[in-house]
Amino acid sequence: MAMVYGGIARKFNLSVGELKNLNGLNTDTIYPGQKLVVKGGQASSANSSTTYTVQSGDSLWMIATRHNLSVSQLKSLNNLSSDAIFVGQVLKVSNTAVSSQTPSTNTSKVDVLIAEAKKYIGVPYKWGGSTPAAFDCSGYLNYVFNNVGISIPRTVATIWDATKPVSTPKVGNIVFFNTSSGPSHAGIYLGDNQFIHSGSSTGVTISDMSLSYWKTRYLGVRTAL
Repeated sequence: MAMVYGGIARKFNLSVGELKNLNGLNTDTIYPGQKLVVKGGQASSANSSTTYTVQSGDSLWMIATRHNLSVSQLKSLNNLSSDAIFVGQVLKVSNTAVSSQTPSTNTSKVDVLIAEAKKYIGVPYKWGGSTPAAFDCSGYLNYVFNNVGISIPRTVATIWDATKPVSTPKVGNIVFFNTSSGPSHAGIYLGDNQFIHSGSSTGVTISDMSLSYWKTRYLGVRTAL
């Protein structure tokens, strides 16, 4: 997976331009395991550090991806119970420290899926909308899942039919609601009774399934992973 290398430039007191010039690069992306020349002509792996200092604009997902970890691994390494981090915070990012916790393909896909879904918070609702200009609920799901390499149908009813039922919601599952007749609204489960969806009055937002409106209309949960 590609990632930006501003954090590496800062670590070695370089500008991004200097780092690119040292390595003859003309793009803004690097890859885990790629060797980069830094000051003194030394090479550094893109994910070789054992700690990382949080910079302005960082998120757990960005830091985890940069160091070839899942968000859950990064939180486990640092005993974090939430996604909140602060500038100047030093996080453990050593791969060897979590070698026994290598994520499955599905786990890493879930992290990427949730990060992709959250990119579009605030995008307005429009019936038939299926692009970041505007989404309806199934257009949003179809766009997000397809962007992470998971093909699902276009309408809520056909997504319901094409996915596998599960007994308990897990992060990355699709939760369905009966808002008219049968499965007619759906979103992506985030954990702690939260789900992200494109609501007709809110656009893409995070809602609480325990609220009476959603609780009384909850139909079931399924997985596309």
